[in-house]
Amino acid sequence: MKTHQYLRATAALALSSLLLAGCEAPPPETVQLGYRGVGQEQVANPKTLAATVAENQVPAPQPAVPAGGPKAADVYENVQVLGDLSVGEFTRLMVAMTEWISPEEGCNYCHVDEGFQYDTKYTKRVARVMTVMTQAANVEWGAHVGGAGVTCYTCHRGKNIPANVWATDPGQPHAPGVMTAGQNIASVTAAYSSLPNDPLTPYLEGDEEEAKNLPWRVAGTTALPSGNRSSVKQTEWIYSLMMHFSDSLGVNCTHCHNTRAFYDWEQSSPARVTAWHGIRMVREMNNDYVNETADWLPDHRKGPMGDPLKVNCATCHQGAYKPLLGANMVQDYPNLSRYTVAVKAEPVEENAQEAAPMDDVENGDTLREQVEQVIEEEMTTSE
Repeated sequence: MKTHQYLRATAALALSSLLLAGCEAPPPETVQLGYRGVGQEQVANPKTLAATVAENQVPAPQPAVPAGGPKAADVYENVQVLGDLSVGEFTRLMVAMTEWISPEEGCNYCHVDEGFQYDTKYTKRVARVMTVMTQAANVEWGAHVGGAGVTCYTCHRGKNIPANVWATDPGQPHAPGVMTAGQNIASVTAAYSSLPNDPLTPYLEGDEEEAKNLPWRVAGTTALPSGNRSSVKQTEWIYSLMMHFSDSLGVNCTHCHNTRAFYDWEQSSPARVTAWHGIRMVREMNNDYVNETADWLPDHRKGPMGDPLKVNCATCHQGAYKPLLGANMVQDYPNLSRYTVAVKAEPVEENAQEAAPMDDVENGDTLREQVEQVIEEEMTTSE
């Protein structure tokens, strides 16, 4: 009897092993990023990698045109940003932008039939701001975007609004006066962890001086926690941001860090320096460009707290360690890699619809103020 039960159990175990073997992923691919023996490796599933490659193909460039000829600002009315392009270059770039951002709606996504010079639609005004922002990223932030640069397609991928944008998250409803850290919520921003659900507002918005007061370097420098005054709560905020970075790029911690010494820059990969510049670039994009649209952007293009939909790491990367896996689209559109002459002119409006005013923020402080209060309390407690 016992022998029969043993044989049945053995057979069931063997069958289970075969079934599980059929469900296993293909052998992972491993790339060594650091010195041997430090575990600084990047692991990728071939199936996932194949999907990432398929999702990061770039469209064929528009046919090249001569750079000479009349300037767009001399031929067309109300060209405020790309006025020093030739008519041919200007038209080519407009066709490309239409393909990148509004392939279904066409030119009418930004323009009205009464005349392309009119600023009737808010989308045309947004396009101006985003064009200058793209140029700024390529001109000022080469330390992050590298030789490949960025174009409108980097973020939009054929969609009016990029797939990955964010606004300040008010969190779950709670009693007035009760301080919360926004935890225990399945937030996509924090890679569905129980960490603080909106690390983007304090870290990827606000000026440099504000950012200096936030907890960044919370890792200890010794085996025992002697001298480390960072609290668990401070660590959770920065770790939530790191989870966003990893999820956005489709990598793990070893992409930037040597995990035996997170604190040590000398033992980190060059990608950590690139990320350092990227954080500051994204903050500038949000502060100096996106947030400038708040006064006239319609409510349906804003978040629940009334702020515009902003950019983060996922906006460009979309799961790839480099946006579009490093494809250089800017070489085909060099006018996006330099500042073009802006013609100083007031918007020309024809039957323009005014954007609804920004809703008043209720229920007390903004999230950033709440975060700063939490950090201040933690710092005081630690001292």
